[in-house]
This record gives sequence, C-alpha cells and structure tokens, in this order.
Amino acid sequence: MRRIGVALGLVAVLLTASGSAAAVSYSQESLDQRFRIEFQVTPGQSRPVISGYVYGQYSGISAAHMQLAIERLDANGQVIGQSTTWVLGEVPPGNRAYFTARVEPAASYRVRIISFDWIGRTGG
Repeated sequence: MRRIGVALGLVAVLLTASGSAAAVSYSQESLDQRFRIEFQVTPGQSRPVISGYVYGQYSGISAAHMQLAIERLDANGQVIGQSTTWVLGEVPPGNRAYFTARVEPAASYRVRIISFDWIGRTGG
C-alpha cells in the first residue's frame, strides 16, 4: 500500500513539473517582433474608451486568450495606473483582432501584451 502512495506522489510531482515547464515568458522585444498593437482613445460619456487592433506578425501560428495591460501615464510618461482587457477571438498570422476597454482619464496610455496562448499551425 505504501508503494502505491509513493507512486501517486511521484506522478503528482511529475505532472506539476511538466505543467510549469510549458509556461513560456517573452521579452517585450520578442513580443514586438511577433505582434503590433495600434489603438486610439475616444472620449466616452463617463470615461474614455481605448479601442484598437493587435496584428499577428508571426508566420503560421495564431494566438488566443490574449490579455492586454493598459497603462495610464501622466504628463511625464510615468505609470499612474493600470487595467486589463481581452482581445476578442484569435490573432491570426498576417491578420488582426479587435479589443476595446473603458479606461480612467490620463495624459496618455500604453498598451502591451501580458499573456496569450499559441494555438495550431496554419499553412504558412
């Protein structure tokens, strides 16, 4: 009985280790090579709205479940707050996907990718 408990414990450790090994981090420079973000800010009735597109520039693989950070900047370019939003659908290679979010007022904004998953391969 003790062997079964040890074996199950070992399996749990291996599954945990393999799950964490799959996590990949990208530098901002690397993300800038794979994606391009364009956005605009428009006044809203209660708060400004940021809307735009993420363009997939990485051949053959789509990105999904993409989450963006929207940083609010003061007049000196310092971050004074942050919110997040999701990109709608997939970001296909050589194409784009839309995002939009209400934000608090700020002098300017910066939008960056904070997470996503690569999915599938297409013919490119």
